[in-house]
Amino acid sequence: METPRDDPRFLRSREAIVGAARALLLAHGPGAITHARVAEHAGIARATVYRHWPRTDQLLAEAMATVPMPFFDAPGTPTRDWLVRELTALARQLDLHDVRVVATTLAHAALWEDDMDARRAGFADLLAARLTEALEGAQARGEVELHAAPRDAAALAVGPLYYRATIERGTTDDATVAALVDRLGRWS
Repeated sequence: METPRDDPRFLRSREAIVGAARALLLAHGPGAITHARVAEHAGIARATVYRHWPRTDQLLAEAMATVPMPFFDAPGTPTRDWLVRELTALARQLDLHDVRVVATTLAHAALWEDDMDARRAGFADLLAARLTEALEGAQARGEVELHAAPRDAAALAVGPLYYRATIERGTTDDATVAALVDRLGRWS
């Protein structure tokens, strides 16, 4: 017997919804992900979107999973300058209300839902791996003598940006970003 998830119509509508959500996310940011806008963009009924994803944060998480993570993906040298640029770009994204909403929604949902926790873990592992690789390379080239393990760099550098944006609902200035990078180690 064919289950709804095996039904070609179910799969087509799900694919159209995710495609529409992804396009809206890339074009207009997280705030554009509403059931009504996604339904309109996909050319399907709003009830169909709700049937697949009853909550907007679930739909947004699904769309985000299809978009490549842009941060720390192409390390440059000197590493300190590259890291300041990357953290500044991340801080500017976290300045945006919609991005703050997404960050806090995903973190909250990860506490209660296994699939959201898996997505959270995937994002965290990816960022940590990219930073670890970049800092290990910088250390091997003699650019930095790290004060902590490279694997802890994401928590030490990204954590304060997340805290400032989501807990304090403030912005992180360039001087704070530079100080975060400097506290990772002694740069030459």
